[in-house]
Amino acid sequence: MKPISIRGEPAAGGRLPLICAPLVAQDREALLAEAAAAVAAKADIIEWRVDFFRGIGDAAAVIDAGRALRRTLSGIPLLFTRRSAAEGGQRVPISEQAVVELYAEVCAAGFADLVDYEMSNGAAQVKAVREASRRHGIGLVCSYHNFDATPPAADLAAEFRRAQALGADVAKVSVMARSPGDALTLLAATLQASKEIELPLIGVSMGPHGALSRMVGFAFGSALTFGVAAASSAPGQMPIGELRAAIEVARKILGG
Repeated sequence: MKPISIRGEPAAGGRLPLICAPLVAQDREALLAEAAAAVAAKADIIEWRVDFFRGIGDAAAVIDAGRALRRTLSGIPLLFTRRSAAEGGQRVPISEQAVVELYAEVCAAGFADLVDYEMSNGAAQVKAVREASRRHGIGLVCSYHNFDATPPAADLAAEFRRAQALGADVAKVSVMARSPGDALTLLAATLQASKEIELPLIGVSMGPHGALSRMVGFAFGSALTFGVAAASSAPGQMPIGELRAAIEVARKILGG
């Protein structure tokens, strides 16, 4: 595994895999309550899924909530994500260009440590987010999601490589498992990519059949997995305490 860096330093002191807790609240008060639960659960990273936030159309409200969130997190790194409806997120009342502009304002505000932007967006939009994140020293996760199926391993490995070509700091691939074999496909693609590219990787197999990938993905090169503190953001996510215990058992068995 290659560690994920936060402003030039390995996240969580280099401990791997990182456990990330998503926040999916619709308003500021509920968002801060979810954040407090994630801090109590000892998440390594917090992801704010802003597509759930009712105030997403008001950049000032997003930044105000983000700064309050930053104060609540007690130094835990924050990943800012707008997941599109096409890749499993919530529909939002603003255009993609407005989303890009929101990312630029969020980067300038400085409360986020990482931002996630999908590679399915236009090249110019990805470039704009990349430039904004670099300008303010924030890491960029370039991501690909498929909530319907698991494409062949070669296709998934190509998505990891595409993230590197786009200038990402972290490459993420998350796909739906319809069978145990699909989970193995995702793990194989992650392992292949870990040998081919220089970036830290996040490889996730979603759904009940993909749960194993959340526990042992680190053994195949995935530097981060997602666990639930207050609410889940994708099928198959486990409570953080259970996930951490499963990872420790797997680590002992694998001798790591």
